[in-house]
Amino acid sequence: MTTPMASTFDPIGAALLDYVAGQTAATITVHSNVAEDEPLPAKYFFRTLWEMPALERTALDQCRGRVLDLGAGAGAHALELQSRGFQVKAVDVSPGAAQVMQQRGVQEVACHDVFELSTRHDEARYDTLLMLMNGLGVVGTLEGLERFLALAHPLLVPGGQILATSADISYLYEDEDGALVFDLNAPYYGQVDYQMSYQEQTGPAFHWLFADPTIVQDYAEAAGYEVEFVDEDENQQFLVRLTRH
Repeated sequence: MTTPMASTFDPIGAALLDYVAGQTAATITVHSNVAEDEPLPAKYFFRTLWEMPALERTALDQCRGRVLDLGAGAGAHALELQSRGFQVKAVDVSPGAAQVMQQRGVQEVACHDVFELSTRHDEARYDTLLMLMNGLGVVGTLEGLERFLALAHPLLVPGGQILATSADISYLYEDEDGALVFDLNAPYYGQVDYQMSYQEQTGPAFHWLFADPTIVQDYAEAAGYEVEFVDEDENQQFLVRLTRH
């Protein structure tokens, strides 16, 4: 999970750095326009393979070739893949997260957002783009999803894949009878506004996209990908594979 950062306070990075320095109770507070404030323990970013949700373990098992881990956090997935012999580049927009990954032994780390990805002549393309922890959400908006899918296409080898998790949060808009109630004049219901705080400092506001399966399929097929829904859990979260033709 990664968050767009300005040159301002980096709550995730600060908490992760404190955690590796021994403050194991470090906890971020997540603010959103769809739910009450929620605690996010820094420890969650340091989970081992068997502490990961089943969707994430499945995604790791589906990785192949050269991997680009987007929104890599503290490097939990990148380190697991490295231990399996994969060549992995881990990217996060949080400077603190990038520093933590380097300290933990992630071999290739970059600090920028997903819209700054590019294919240089001296850099091989990737077989797998990995986006976990509701990772597709980093694109922020439906426009961002369209833009990202176009940017990702030349980063992948022919037949390369994007493995991403997302979630359908329509259940947040159910009334007492179970019917869905949406404001048709508002943005897509899966576009959520977030801010994060840590130790009484608050980071910048940002959008996060919870794209439902229909949205993912429509946008991905329009961008030239083959879509396969690999797995889902009881919380409306799902793992999707988008394969470049």
